[in-house]
Amino acid sequence: MAIQTATTGNLDNAQRIAIAQCRYTAEHNAPCWNLIESFTLRQGEKQITVPKVGQMSASSLTDGVDLVDSEDIGMTTTDLTTAEVGLKVILTKKLLRQENEDVFKIVGRQMGEAIARKRETDIIALFSALNGGTVVGADNKYLTMQNAQACVAHAKANKFPAPVFFIHHPNAIGYLGNQAAVTMATYGMPEGLSRELLGNFYRLTINQCTFFESGNIEKITSYDSGYGVVASRSAMCHVESQAVETDREFDASLRAWELVLTSDYGVFELDDGYGAGAQYEIGALATNN
Repeated sequence: MAIQTATTGNLDNAQRIAIAQCRYTAEHNAPCWNLIESFTLRQGEKQITVPKVGQMSASSLTDGVDLVDSEDIGMTTTDLTTAEVGLKVILTKKLLRQENEDVFKIVGRQMGEAIARKRETDIIALFSALNGGTVVGADNKYLTMQNAQACVAHAKANKFPAPVFFIHHPNAIGYLGNQAAVTMATYGMPEGLSRELLGNFYRLTINQCTFFESGNIEKITSYDSGYGVVASRSAMCHVESQAVETDREFDASLRAWELVLTSDYGVFELDDGYGAGAQYEIGALATNN
């Protein structure tokens, strides 16, 4: 039923109300999806199996003596599957008629950012389990230049395949930046990484390891530190069978549009030995030094 309200007339009632352009809640950056291995599950496929072979050893030989020992290929496999994620918004015809802006555009952006944030946090959740759960760094430790170099040395000593990257919270990277201002200003992002996709998140390079920031890294419960990661691109992966897809359906009895956004993907450890969680302080930096 329509509602009618009588109001004593005054000048305010005769003035038009101006509605400013819709503002959005700020989202943190999300570089992780573009830093790890990528696989696609095609039509009719149930899973992807990724094989890995071990190392072989060569032996010294003696002339005229038969080579007896043989080597094993040492193959292991990792199975990758996907699962659906998504969200739904209902937009009534009344809302669409009365809203000043394009509501589909507003909620489309909100939904897209929600999927991107979900992907990012799914990958971040893998960090602490790498390297058998043994992290580099510790609580109450800051990401100093010395510690950053030690993390890179850990990656090289343990034969992480190139390219190797380091991701942490902006506050942790900011602390490192205080000590590495010259390096950050002098050297650009190395070749082999997409500047278009990752340029906004790149901060510096130390000994061929690129450092990025992700604001979606959260504090560990009861601590002021969080888990970043130092890893090879081959340490983790995502597999996707359906990219982000939008569906609209009109429900006549509801007098509304249902807007559904879905994606079908999974994120996995691909090689536990090619990465390690990095625990460092991510609390706010002092601005009054």
